Amino acid sequence: MSISQMVEIPANRLLTIEVPQEVPTGQVILTFTPKVAEQSQQKRRKVGSVKGDYWMAEDFDAPLEDFKEYM
Repeated sequence: MSISQMVEIPANRLLTIEVPQEVPTGQVILTFTPKVAEQSQQKRRKVGSVKGDYWMAEDFDAPLEDFKEYM
């Protein structure tokens, strides 16, 4: 089980965390990851957005004349 929650670190650097009931009791690992401004403002890429902008020649895999003597 993994739960992510965005929190603001106060000036006194003390946090009080309310744990949801579905989280079992016992030891846990807390990981603090700073929010980076550039990451939050990045646009998500749209799948297929460059479709039709690129093409591959039909003979792309054909042997090249320059390498005939090596084949």
